[in-house]
Amino acid sequence: MPTYSALTTLPGEDPALALAKAMEKMEPEPIGVGVFEIEDGSGLWEVGAYYLEEPQSALLDMLAMAFGAKPFALSELPEIDWVAKVRRELSPVEAGRFFVFGSHDADKVPEGRIALQIEATVAFGTGHHGTTLGCLRAFDRLTDEGFTPAKVADIGCGTAVLAMAAASVLPEALVIASDIDEVAVDVALANVAINHLEGRVECLEAAGFDHPRLAEAAPFDLVFANILKGPLIELAPNMAAHVAPGGIAILSGLLVVQAESIIDAYIAQGFTLHNREDIGEWSALTLRKN
Repeated sequence: MPTYSALTTLPGEDPALALAKAMEKMEPEPIGVGVFEIEDGSGLWEVGAYYLEEPQSALLDMLAMAFGAKPFALSELPEIDWVAKVRRELSPVEAGRFFVFGSHDADKVPEGRIALQIEATVAFGTGHHGTTLGCLRAFDRLTDEGFTPAKVADIGCGTAVLAMAAASVLPEALVIASDIDEVAVDVALANVAINHLEGRVECLEAAGFDHPRLAEAAPFDLVFANILKGPLIELAPNMAAHVAPGGIAILSGLLVVQAESIIDAYIAQGFTLHNREDIGEWSALTLRKN
């Protein structure tokens, strides 16, 4: 079955989000819509959607005009088993005491490591990306320093690899993984089961901290938030409200060039920078609540 993509760019986050919302109501309905900031200082945002049926180019043209976007580039994608392709190309990831792998590499798990099996899926966070790797390394360093949080939240959890890492080294801790995407929550639940962590990681659908269970469990001693620059800055006040004094926030999903603005936003909310690691173009920040 062919898959079709429709991509465009336009200035400003709010118009881009509005266009994406309008695209979600199209017929045929897209199987996914994404909004991404183009990190070149242009102020442009990319909006893209994927379809199992060819969308109407006339309708796409109307949407582009209505929202001030460039004409959509419509393409038919080659029929590729992306999951199989990813499985072939992703090698195991080592991050301190953690070893992240797919089932095809189960025979490569070294002794004495905490093994986390993550399957290639549509959700983000396999451990191979610099942002997830940075978060795992940050948590590994904190563990070496003797940090033993009693309550952990993984906000925007994707595959839940960070939540599972916490549950694996903190057998007594309360660990909650949440994501705004229902599919990601399903993937998180599947990975929790694969790693025999049922009952150790709670998975729920939520935007940020907006869930009764998160409010009930707060304040947290450790919060992971591996998302994007804009949501991280928007989340800063809520992060301050949900992290306990002396608690830690590990943030990523941000580019090196964005790190200072995010650090400033969190310092303004009562955090201090504990550690920063840049991996390629990506940065991971460890901040402590005063």
